[in-house]
Amino acid sequence: MHIYVIHENAAWLEPLARALDAEKVPWRDWFLDQGMFDLSKPPPAGVFYNRMSASSHTRDHRYAAELTAAVLAWLAGHGRRVVNGPRALDLEISKSRQYAALEAAGIHTPRTVLVAGRQNLVAAARRHFDGGPVILKPNRGGKGLGVRLFHTAEALALYLDGPEYEAPIDGLHLLQQYVRSTQPLITRAEFVGGRFLYAVEVDTSEGFELCPADVCAVDDAFCPAGPEEQATPRAKFTIIEEIDAGLKQRYETFLAANGIEVAGIEFISDADGVTYTYDVNTNTNYNPDAEARAGRSAMTALARFLGAELARLR
Repeated sequence: MHIYVIHENAAWLEPLARALDAEKVPWRDWFLDQGMFDLSKPPPAGVFYNRMSASSHTRDHRYAAELTAAVLAWLAGHGRRVVNGPRALDLEISKSRQYAALEAAGIHTPRTVLVAGRQNLVAAARRHFDGGPVILKPNRGGKGLGVRLFHTAEALALYLDGPEYEAPIDGLHLLQQYVRSTQPLITRAEFVGGRFLYAVEVDTSEGFELCPADVCAVDDAFCPAGPEEQATPRAKFTIIEEIDAGLKQRYETFLAANGIEVAGIEFISDADGVTYTYDVNTNTNYNPDAEARAGRSAMTALARFLGAELARLR
């Protein structure tokens, strides 16, 4: 039997492939952009790891997520061991459903307004956010793509009428409360096997594209230090070993309730210390330079977890 890795991004697969090979775990590549599946027959035996990405459509794999949903239903129907199964994919491709699940688990999320129809966005910003600072994001995104901050409803209107506007792939926009933090930092807590592994602080001063993989942040770019800050610039991604114990427990409980075993959960704290959770990424990637500085390897931990699941199945 093998580990079957379900994905649509060969570049993101490479680090996991190296880790699986290093741990001598037998595995197979299931690149789900297109293909044929005889649903009248049982799937192969093994452990199936789903790491389909919400941003697959940005790599010309428009229907990869929909195909994966069908394949996961087939696997589940035959009782196969699936890591990050149908519920995980459902939350991966819809931030609005993520927020509903997080709130149901007692996890605080930013105030968010779901908007269908580009023509309704400006009115929604004025009505629900008093025309003040608001973040626009697609309901189905990935890597922080399409996330923009607007300080006024007028600025939002100019963007929507301009050449840079891109419609979300599912037709749904989110307008979200802008959380003012004392520092331009967000934190992403990483979980493997449903348990906290480590967290990474991300410097957001250069923008919202937050994917920590080396293919998303080339050379682990450093943010320039301000004139009143330290002379040594801060790395864009910095690993920390712990987060608030209560928050960590709530996250682990949330993941267990939703059948998610591998994830990165992003949160930010405002000037009053209130923590807002705003993203659950079930196709989580890891930054190699940050891990090298910290002496950690999440892919090794993931490969060992998958190997243990395969051994248990055997």
